[in-house]
Amino acid sequence: MAEKTAVITGAGSGIGRACALGLLADGWTVVLTGRRQEPLEETARLAPVADRERAVAMPADITVPTAVDELFVRVADRFGRLDLLFNNAADTMPYTPTENVSAEDWHRVMDSIATGTFLCSRAAFRVMKEQSPRGGRIINNGAPSAQAPRPDSIAFTAAKHAVAGMTRSLSLDGRRYDISCGQIDIGNVTPSDRPQPAVRQADGSLRVEPTMDVRHVVDMVRAIAALPVGVNIQSVLVMPSAMPYVGRG
Repeated sequence: MAEKTAVITGAGSGIGRACALGLLADGWTVVLTGRRQEPLEETARLAPVADRERAVAMPADITVPTAVDELFVRVADRFGRLDLLFNNAADTMPYTPTENVSAEDWHRVMDSIATGTFLCSRAAFRVMKEQSPRGGRIINNGAPSAQAPRPDSIAFTAAKHAVAGMTRSLSLDGRRYDISCGQIDIGNVTPSDRPQPAVRQADGSLRVEPTMDVRHVVDMVRAIAALPVGVNIQSVLVMPSAMPYVGRG
């Protein structure tokens, strides 16, 4: 493939790390973004030696407007263009009854997911509309919970619902700049560092739910990233077939 540049937020662990390694394997130059340098460098070290020079750690707090703007200016200055943004970063919180959710936790979750997605997408638009050839792609990490929430998850549910709205707005507003925007909603991914916890169901019971390997998410992100800009997957849900979602509760 011709050299292309991607920015992945939350690239220091989990889905972000796995997708970064997948895109590196496909020949992308990948800017690894997160708050801390060390996990980003660890992601780069996990890539095959031949791919590591295309893994570039650029720490940034995506909830801070000036930090985000500076990040994307650095990307454009260093690589000359931006072809893909994967808005993946998210802070979460334990399942908490609505009446007990603190304002601090609400703002932390909303800022990391909704505000971070907006700030990074705004900065990506500014680069993609001016580069030559013009255009690019944004993939937002959504969640099934935006449509079928879990109990005691109001902040996360609201934040991911906001992401779904932004995906549609970005898709519409990006047309005139050849910017495509789609969303991947991700079901239960098997934890790599701990047992799968029991999750509260709508009837109040606790259940250990089916999970899937993160490679299935990576394969979908790689497939979307490989599409020409004029073709879009607007929304896709990847989940274990037996996970409670359809008819949840």
